[in-house]
Amino acid sequence: MLDYAPKILIAFGETISGNEEILNWLLCNGYPELAALSKAIQGSEDAMHWLLRNGYPQFAALDQAIDGKAEAYAWLANNNFLMLAVLAEACNRKPEALNWLEKNDLKIFLMIAAKIHSLREHKTFDYHKLHF
Repeated sequence: MLDYAPKILIAFGETISGNEEILNWLLCNGYPELAALSKAIQGSEDAMHWLLRNGYPQFAALDQAIDGKAEAYAWLANNNFLMLAVLAEACNRKPEALNWLEKNDLKIFLMIAAKIHSLREHKTFDYHKLHF
């Protein structure tokens, strides 16, 4: 995720907060993988399958790692997606991950992790209503 411009990462963070207008902008402007990741994080299995079918297994693994799936976290670590592994831990408020992001001046990922954590803590998922 370090390859994305800061404004794109900020936009991605806003989609986690439910901004559908920005989500549609990502979809129409060359970032469908970030739109799918946002929807996967919000509980859409369709979006997770889209990530897998379209060459973004690292984002599908990130979604699963955020959910606490150890095998997804291990996959990220074993396939050199260390930043995504740290992000997954930061989303779950692991102090070492939060400290690492802070120490490496990756505040934008702290913001994204906080938004994902907030979403996960305050939302009840109805998988039948989520579409990508």
